[in-house]
Amino acid sequence: MVGGGPVVTQGDPDPEHSDGSVGRYVREQWSADTAARRSRRRPSSTLPPPVAPPATTPRHATPAGGLEVVPPADAVEETPETERAAGPDIVRPDAAGSHAVPAVPRTRGPVDGDPPVRVDPAATRPPHTAGEAAAPHRLGPPPTPPRGVGRWVDPGAVAAQEAQRARSGLVSSGLDAPGDLATDLSSARLLRPAKRPPQTGWRRLVYVLSGKLINPGESPADIRRRELIARINAPLLGCHKIALLSLKGGVGKTTMTATLGATFASLRGDRVVAVDANPDRGTLSQKIPLETSATVRHLLRDAQRVRRYTDVRAYTSQGPSRLEVLASEQDPAVSVAFSEDDYRRTVNLLEHFYNMVLTDCGTGLMHSAMYGVLGVADQIVVVSSGSIDGARSASATMDWLDAHGHGDLVRNAVAVINCVSRSAGGVDLDRVAEHFAGRCRSVVRVPFDPHLQEGAEVDLDRLDPRTRMGLLELAAEVADAFPS
Repeated sequence: MVGGGPVVTQGDPDPEHSDGSVGRYVREQWSADTAARRSRRRPSSTLPPPVAPPATTPRHATPAGGLEVVPPADAVEETPETERAAGPDIVRPDAAGSHAVPAVPRTRGPVDGDPPVRVDPAATRPPHTAGEAAAPHRLGPPPTPPRGVGRWVDPGAVAAQEAQRARSGLVSSGLDAPGDLATDLSSARLLRPAKRPPQTGWRRLVYVLSGKLINPGESPADIRRRELIARINAPLLGCHKIALLSLKGGVGKTTMTATLGATFASLRGDRVVAVDANPDRGTLSQKIPLETSATVRHLLRDAQRVRRYTDVRAYTSQGPSRLEVLASEQDPAVSVAFSEDDYRRTVNLLEHFYNMVLTDCGTGLMHSAMYGVLGVADQIVVVSSGSIDGARSASATMDWLDAHGHGDLVRNAVAVINCVSRSAGGVDLDRVAEHFAGRCRSVVRVPFDPHLQEGAEVDLDRLDPRTRMGLLELAAEVADAFPS
């Protein structure tokens, strides 16, 4: 008898019933059903622990719902009778006459009263392959992906970085990580380099007569001119104020103011204005066609009504080069009243509408307006002639500026040797240039030009090519000091 009762063999008579083997079969079956019902009502504490599968057999993961997976029958040596009888039993007589239950692996759900099942995190991970070391289980945020793993990047930031590298010349091969994709789509990369056509000389003649089929290329002078123009067109932030001065008259200071301003105005898209600050009846307004009789005095009188560029334009005259000139007072008795405060007010008004303000100063350095000129100037140009007395006057101008606290303007100044006559005589201009080179930033020599000697209105197209090149070099040296 199953369940602890006396065991009755087939040959012995039943002590309680005389029906023999049939009664015994009924009692055994009844005892088995009773044991199965008891196992459903309370957990069994006699169940053996599950046998771990071999290392080569994959382990079954326990679902999140708490289901317990029973290993296959071939991995367990013996399954208790009560665990096999937990479900619907299929009983059949075997060949030996005993009754067996097929050992089919079943999944048993949690029953009320079962202790909570704790899931082992190691059991839910897939098995390690051969040669792979088991890493310890770590909690927290996921680790940083290794290099080479794609991650999201802001397209705007990438485009800005690529544009900056292209402008600085870093993208030279056109390949950039990741993936070595072509990222440089600039015109310099996509267009085939073309030879520039010549602009002057016999090269230009050959180019034109051949119907533009034969291109000898640019001459060294053309290349030099193009490089100077590129320097002249340097970016300019705000308003740049330049003062041209000299202690000696007759050195071409007013002419240099008009030609330098005309060079900037013709090559740049900025607004350029030249102010005549000479208290002794200046002649700057005579270097361009006169469009108005208004002077700087009228502009200061009507300063409260100036709101737009068109308002200022009514007080200036403009030449063919787009250079504008604000004339000084023609009456010497009135021009003396042009003080430092008047000049500062004039410049403060003009800098709202112009990118460059050039000032033609008088020969005296002690008058009131000169203090205002030097106080607001960003850069000065000291003009000297090719004569000995002109060079001495220019050097004395630098001495005076150094003595009055303007040494920074002298060190950043540009000295101009203006050849006002055809021949320099016995003066060694190279020695003069060497002297000024030791005191200021650069020295430029402007050759003699018959058109400038006339003293009439300045027309850049009528200048000698050597004079035009000298003015380009002067403008380029001045532009090198533009704040960037």
